[in-house]
Amino acid sequence: MFKGSIVALVTPFKNGKVDEAKYRELVEFQIKNGTNGIVPCGTTGESPTLTPREHEKVVEICVEAVNKRIPVIAGTGSNSTAEAIAFTKHSEHAGADGALVVSPYYNKPTQEGLYRHFKAIAESVKIPIILYNIPGRTACNIEADTMARLAKDCKNIVGVKEATGSLDFMQTVKQVCPPEFLLFSGDDVLTLPILSIGGVGVISVVANIVPQDVAKVVDAFSRGQLKKAQEIHAKLLPLVKAMFVETNPIPVKTAMKLMGLCSDELRLPLCEMGEKNLAVLKKALKDYGLIKDKQLVGVL
Repeated sequence: MFKGSIVALVTPFKNGKVDEAKYRELVEFQIKNGTNGIVPCGTTGESPTLTPREHEKVVEICVEAVNKRIPVIAGTGSNSTAEAIAFTKHSEHAGADGALVVSPYYNKPTQEGLYRHFKAIAESVKIPIILYNIPGRTACNIEADTMARLAKDCKNIVGVKEATGSLDFMQTVKQVCPPEFLLFSGDDVLTLPILSIGGVGVISVVANIVPQDVAKVVDAFSRGQLKKAQEIHAKLLPLVKAMFVETNPIPVKTAMKLMGLCSDELRLPLCEMGEKNLAVLKKALKDYGLIKDKQLVGVL
């Protein structure tokens, strides 16, 4: 069920509130442009600054708007195990097909603490769980042996979104975890290399603005069209790098505003881009053919 290009969808705001109508439009944009799955309320969706009710509402809107056309994998992580369980239970009840659960941030638990955290969440629901390992933002790495232990003891922990940036580590994950354990790229820049070591897809930031091309990379690789996948991957690289000149999702939301997809409104402590980085972003978008004089040049 879970493979290909899955977008970590931004949460559009309008005057401080979730723009529900625009969110539905973004879901349609993704589905029409070949995305294979949607993650509402990931960190790209600014989940840390959503209220609990907003978090639940966004998941509900996404599930309703998608209407079973592609999988919805709700972001349900928290640094509180109890809150993560509550979000995951709600997402299951709302009709999500799975949950993406990030490591507890700030707490810096031991590997035993991580094991117990994820096990408690998995045991609270029946839907599949994908772990999200991003130590650069959580200060905590899920070690490969811990993933293997969770995969063995919790049948609904089915994979990991890997954002350590280390292909060496990811190959260890593939070696120690069951063959069916899914490996997703958590870094757009590493999607093609991760596919080459047995990955099944990407949970993507840049797919917010170029969903067709991200999907084409994974599809071409899966069809054995390596040269085509390499060409699209190379074309994407400058744009991907521009998406991370400042903290995600600041650049991607700014890009979406420039392209006319949604507002660039953020919630503190995130704020607008600096002028120097904004110039870098605009150049990347223009070079890719996405904007011209601040206007959208056709939908991808």
